[in-house]
Amino acid sequence: MICLGLMSGTSTDGVDCAIVDVRGSEKRPRVKLIEYQTKPYSSAVRQQVLLAASRGNVSQLCHLHVVVGEVFAQAAIRTIKRAGLTPGDVKLIGSHGQTVFHRPAPVRVPGVGLIRSSLQIGDPSVIAERTGITTVADFRARDLAAGGEGAPLTPYVHHLLFQSSRTSRLVINMGGIANVTYLPKRPRLQEIRAFDTGPCNMLLDGLMSLATQGRRTMDRGGRLAAKGTSDPRLLTRLLNHPYLMKRPPKSTGREDFGVQYVRQVWQWGRKHRLSSEDILATACKFIVLTIAQSRAWLNEDVDEVIVGGGGVHNGSLMDQLQQHMAPCRVYLMDEQGINSKAFEAVAFAVLAYQTVHGVATNVPSVTGAKHPVVLGTISPGRYVPSFH
Repeated sequence: MICLGLMSGTSTDGVDCAIVDVRGSEKRPRVKLIEYQTKPYSSAVRQQVLLAASRGNVSQLCHLHVVVGEVFAQAAIRTIKRAGLTPGDVKLIGSHGQTVFHRPAPVRVPGVGLIRSSLQIGDPSVIAERTGITTVADFRARDLAAGGEGAPLTPYVHHLLFQSSRTSRLVINMGGIANVTYLPKRPRLQEIRAFDTGPCNMLLDGLMSLATQGRRTMDRGGRLAAKGTSDPRLLTRLLNHPYLMKRPPKSTGREDFGVQYVRQVWQWGRKHRLSSEDILATACKFIVLTIAQSRAWLNEDVDEVIVGGGGVHNGSLMDQLQQHMAPCRVYLMDEQGINSKAFEAVAFAVLAYQTVHGVATNVPSVTGAKHPVVLGTISPGRYVPSFH
């Protein structure tokens, strides 16, 4: 079945779109990437998303929910054309949407109980209407309803694609937020462990924007960070963040490490008279240490490390990760046959495939949910194929 996955992460740089061919049984489907590309957000839409995530009102969110849906639909149509396909060739879309708020810590509401919540915008009805393709979205809500944190969700796909009978593996995603998934040898789904370790590209991109007064939004290749020196005073401050002390299951986002946090890190660095290069170098070391220290929560041996996400293109991050993960060999997802930049979009195509086949894809040992659940809500396209 040809499926399409749409994803925009906490870095808020654009929409990743992957077209995949999913074949085989629901227990162990085979996945082949057909086409992948990213549609960048316009600067106006990106600013609206960032504003909505920090201090948006209901009117802005209502409007932006549809705007982002249109952008996602455009990304899907453009990628379908690039692949030489027609919308009729694609049977299913899985859309993660754009997270604007994630509150995994329960809040007690009198007369109601403990409430966890997470909001992803990008109206799936718009995507289904523009493309004509049945669209699965709102993946996090059911896990939250079952008492979980609604994140991370990709460990299920890590389990499908990267499990090994010979070696234990730590799968690392370096996106806006970094997260890890531990896969023991011959893992059963309920045995895997996964959680968000802390900020990654979200922090580096925000610092780069401040360093260049908005002229550049990323340290391409980690070149500026490579020119700097990590500062122990700033590093100690960063490592004292309370999220890092929290035991898994845990997940995080802009609520902990968003615009205000990035500005605070920048101000701390300038207070210590650090250059932009030194602040970025310190941030890189901080990110790698939070990933490396995640092994303390696992208390398990790791034979191999597999890395994906946009951070693999940052040389400073990757060089330090190699050092701190030694003697484990560090592989890119690409070496395992999966485009590392495309992985999360691929993952939501696979999750959508499992949704329409009635397969539960949350992992309670990861999210803290009371039991496995089928994720997502379905917006039918013009023609709804039989999935059984």
